[in-house]
Amino acid sequence: MPDSGVRVRFAPSPTGALHIGGAHTALFNWLWARRNGGSFVLRVEDTDRERSTAEYERTIMDGLKWLGLNWDEGPDIGGGYGPYRQSERMDSYRRRAMDLLDRGLAYKEGEAVIFRVPEGEDLVLHDIIYGDINVQSDRSSMKTDGSIKDIVIIKSDGMPTYNYAVVVDDHDMNITCVIRGEDHISNTPKQMLLYRALGWEAPQFAHLPMILGGDKKKLSKRHGATSVFEYNDMGYLPDAMFNFLALLGWTPGNGLEIFDRELAAKKFELSRVIKKPSVFDMNKLNFVNQEHLKALAPKTRREIIEPFWRSLGLSPERFDCKYLEDALTLMGGRGRTTKELAEYSDYFLDFGPVKDRYDASEITPERKDLLRKFFTELFGSLKPPDWSAAKLEAAARGWCESNGASLKDVAMPLRWALTGRKVSPGVFEVAELLGRDECWARLARYEFIV
Repeated sequence: MPDSGVRVRFAPSPTGALHIGGAHTALFNWLWARRNGGSFVLRVEDTDRERSTAEYERTIMDGLKWLGLNWDEGPDIGGGYGPYRQSERMDSYRRRAMDLLDRGLAYKEGEAVIFRVPEGEDLVLHDIIYGDINVQSDRSSMKTDGSIKDIVIIKSDGMPTYNYAVVVDDHDMNITCVIRGEDHISNTPKQMLLYRALGWEAPQFAHLPMILGGDKKKLSKRHGATSVFEYNDMGYLPDAMFNFLALLGWTPGNGLEIFDRELAAKKFELSRVIKKPSVFDMNKLNFVNQEHLKALAPKTRREIIEPFWRSLGLSPERFDCKYLEDALTLMGGRGRTTKELAEYSDYFLDFGPVKDRYDASEITPERKDLLRKFFTELFGSLKPPDWSAAKLEAAARGWCESNGASLKDVAMPLRWALTGRKVSPGVFEVAELLGRDECWARLARYEFIV
């Protein structure tokens, strides 16, 4: 159990799935907790009774678990500072509101409780990322005409407002640093006034610059998937998404771009978070994902890819595990996502997709005669155990030299016949793995061998 004095929290509203911005905030909180041996608290802000649902709460938790952001305290596992749902903390909000009323710092308007904004107080927000921000209390809450607007803390329906509830919660849960999006900077002066009025010390604050889409506008649904879990279905690895999100506004230094959770947690510093907005660049995400995909152990990679093969109508269970692992290893860096890797490697599991993609219509009768001669002699000279990529290539080169042909004249038709693709791993390596009999059957389908 963490024993450092550092305590941070991620406090989502269960009114939708975990989106990219929320995941980014959660990740930076998690990194700061792990960097300092502190506690990462999950608190559910479910006071929006009409839109909050248990299903969304589960979805948010699933998204955090997928990213590997384990929490130390929360509504599902408890802890020493609960309850961890705002809807279960109503007594605490009412008790503090009564205290403000009793001291004349708040007043009632019907059933609502309103906090009186004091005049002429200087507020200094010491933000770890943005530095000092000076605000006068008179300007912390203003009407459109410039006059001071008092702050509603308890609405007429008895529910606490955001700015009030988070102050009470963060104090009661002993949160030492509030790490959240920069869109909350405008809320912070109001919260600081409430901390003062309640006689509490405010936590540290760190506001994270916003994330923009590729068009440099605020990230939204128009930029594609916004729910973190959608990226799982799109073929992105959780380790890669973690890596990519960490790079949005921070870097471990020395030009390092590919790293794991352990290194990120060891190197992370809030003071090194970049102030300017970050861009959610799909090309960069694809690069990071591809690098993580390449680095997977063969068994792990095969287990991850199998469901995607099945979704394509393929049957990986028909094959030996080592064969499938060797096929994916042979693919090298091809395929930016698990979904693409499954698609690009389909020919190792079934000849059907190859026939769907390639019909050999570009092969003239003269070229077909040349190919029949070549493949007949090649298959006649090489049989197991001599059926290897090295011997296949050597034999092909020797035949081409003797017959006045180029290697491309025979290698490209071989690639098309075996894979149905213009680009693949080394075609002789593919032929070796598929085996002599399978290669013969595929070539015969196109009448390249008789």
